[in-house]
Amino acid sequence: MNLLKSTGTFGFYTIVSRLLGYLRDILIAIFLGTGMLADAFFVAFRIPNTFRRLFAEGTFNAAFVPSYSSEIIKGKKQSNKFANDIFKLLFLGLLFLIIIVEIFMPIFVSIIAPGFVGDFEKLEVAINLTRITFPFLFFICLASFFSAILNSHNKFAVAAAAPIILNIVLIIILLFSKSLGDQLVYYLSYGVSLAGFLQLIFLYKYVSKYYSLEFIFKLKVSNKIKFFFKKLLPSIFSSGVTQINILIGTIIASFQASAVSYLYYADRIYQINLAIAGIAIGVVILPQLSKHIQSRKKEKILLIQNKALELSLFLSLPATIALIIGSEQIMSALFGYGSFNQTSVSNSSLALYYFALGLPAFALIKVFSSFFFANHNTKTPFYISLISVIINVFISLYYFSEIGFIIIPIATTISSWVNSILLFIFLKNYKLFYFNQIFFVKLIKIVIASVLMGLFFNFLLNFFQNELEFNNVIKSLYLILSVISGLLFYLFICYLIKAFKMSDIKLKY
Repeated sequence: MNLLKSTGTFGFYTIVSRLLGYLRDILIAIFLGTGMLADAFFVAFRIPNTFRRLFAEGTFNAAFVPSYSSEIIKGKKQSNKFANDIFKLLFLGLLFLIIIVEIFMPIFVSIIAPGFVGDFEKLEVAINLTRITFPFLFFICLASFFSAILNSHNKFAVAAAAPIILNIVLIIILLFSKSLGDQLVYYLSYGVSLAGFLQLIFLYKYVSKYYSLEFIFKLKVSNKIKFFFKKLLPSIFSSGVTQINILIGTIIASFQASAVSYLYYADRIYQINLAIAGIAIGVVILPQLSKHIQSRKKEKILLIQNKALELSLFLSLPATIALIIGSEQIMSALFGYGSFNQTSVSNSSLALYYFALGLPAFALIKVFSSFFFANHNTKTPFYISLISVIINVFISLYYFSEIGFIIIPIATTISSWVNSILLFIFLKNYKLFYFNQIFFVKLIKIVIASVLMGLFFNFLLNFFQNELEFNNVIKSLYLILSVISGLLFYLFICYLIKAFKMSDIKLKY
């Protein structure tokens, strides 16, 4: 396996999906802004979408890939039986969950968005919309199962491309927004569930080469299946801790008008980098790392771990500096149109600033957790994530009444840094990770290149200050020019000081 090539493949389709997601969100910002309907829709969308991220973006992989990879070695018949046993239980469990939540949706939404309870109209709309979007969870979790099988066979492109379907469906609906009026949010909600179904069909078409689905529900729970589900629940919590913290933030933010929307738009921007710097790397290294650990190839294990960590920092550090320096210009240029006014830009950019401070930690959590998961250890990351969530909730609740919604990204960042540091400490204590000789040299070079890029990016923002003003219609073009120039400058400096070598591209893992 080539780490850079595989990460690049996964990252390419992920970026396409995120860019389409950005187009989707800018259309939502224009037509919905940050008002009541926007808050209600974002709650309805956030709930199944959070579960999608929990399952699809590496979390289901964390438990499934190591176990399934062990079965692949024993032959296709054995691996197919194991996968079918998992699918049956997953199918029934999800179906039961969907039915229960649909029945008790008013209670469910009141728990997820307690701040809506005092506003009957907003609560009623949120309940109706969530009822429509929630089946998306059923389809997307089963789709994630198929993605995990493909990833186990080192086939990353299709799984990474599948989320594009959701964005295309929603964009098509948004193009008819003028004729839909206030019914737009309902059509968008139906689009979410339809897109989930289409993703499931799309992935099944490609996974059938490696896996034969059998709809024979003879439930016999073997020790292997018990072991898998014993790993699954902790892995969902630990690998998806950032999303859990954000969901908690959404719950608390529902008490402040428009706060849910401010956090949503800020979240959309930094997630673009996290998708590659953390999620893509974590997903790509897990199958190969699991096999090398099983074969006890220490040199290969050390190489993959250090290169994964190096690549994560190579991608996340410059993005962090750029987002901190240009949070307001970025938010204004990307979303500052139509109903998304200057107040929306100001508040969303402040949230983005504090989320950006935690971006390297969000990425490191994904990478460090993968090191544990490859060793079939999901308990340690689970307990550490539990500590992180408790810290997040405590800080958010304690300061929310005093400083409002902005405490949520601050709390998320603080708790995520605690999480990543604890993961690193326990990896060292359990002797599951070692630095190789060149890591720190590369890290210093990456930091130098990132700082120089930050200075150059800041110069560009000042140079285009007038062009990036809120009222400038084509401000996004100047932002894109600045971002591309900053990226090329960063890559040039990295190549110049050998923070990155062409030989890294060809290196096999």
